[in-house]
Amino acid sequence: MKKLLAFLTLAVMLFAVGCAKAPAEPVNIAALKGPTGMGISYMMDDSAKYNVELQDAPDVVTGKFINGEIDIAAVPLNLAAVLYNKTEGNVVLLNLDTLGVLYIVENGETIHSLADLAGKTIYASGEGATPQYVLDYLLAQNGLTDQVKVEYVGEHTALAAMVASGEAQIALLPEPFVSAVMVKNPDVCVALDLNTAWEEASGTKLVMGVYIASRTFYNEHPDQVKAFLADYAASVEKVNTAADAAQKIADLGIVGSAAIAQQAIPRSYIVSITGDEAKSAASAVLNVLFTANPKSVGGKLPGDDLYAE
Repeated sequence: MKKLLAFLTLAVMLFAVGCAKAPAEPVNIAALKGPTGMGISYMMDDSAKYNVELQDAPDVVTGKFINGEIDIAAVPLNLAAVLYNKTEGNVVLLNLDTLGVLYIVENGETIHSLADLAGKTIYASGEGATPQYVLDYLLAQNGLTDQVKVEYVGEHTALAAMVASGEAQIALLPEPFVSAVMVKNPDVCVALDLNTAWEEASGTKLVMGVYIASRTFYNEHPDQVKAFLADYAASVEKVNTAADAAQKIADLGIVGSAAIAQQAIPRSYIVSITGDEAKSAASAVLNVLFTANPKSVGGKLPGDDLYAE
């Protein structure tokens, strides 16, 4: 009888072990250097839950996401729409991670409103992309389209160098290039926050970056998606408030130095916005981009199923 009981006990234990849920594989996440990647900083040490890779440009993220190598990715909002159309809807927008990171900077203190740009020349980067369409929209909404000359420079880095040297007096730049310039040249100041200007003109937030998941991953791993959103919100809170955030962001290689990160964090509008608020703000920006150039969002506006419930 004792042998039988021992056998049955062992059998029950083995059955329990066999039925125990295997630990979930780490979620494969791609984030971008710069403001879009700042929010995830305090999750990158948790290798048991997250395998985070940093990329310099969205192009690499696009290929890996389409191939299924990436479960969740930080991308510009318009790229989320492009991928949605390219993959026939295999994209779910989880949250907004950065709002407006675009600023008008100047060598001097003559620009205090959009109206002050009349008769001026602005140097800008991001031609044929979101920065151009945002600037065009704001100039049009304020009746300044024919009163402002815009000269486009190919790369953010090249324009930043022009501003830092004084070659460009007025420029449209994104963070962290704004902070990098101001660290190099204290005479450069932020004249206009285009996030504020956008809210005044459109009544909604200027969405720049978002996190997306493949619909396959979203449907098959709801618990990991919920955990990601909770952990990301907590990480964003630390990035915006912790004393060591700037140094951590620099040590991870997301931004060039702690000095730049220190200035860039408050101007990068790092957030975690979900639900109806995310859908309302993102769809409004996508509508503006589509009107400016349908190709910028992949040829057509995405359906409501882009947005996570």
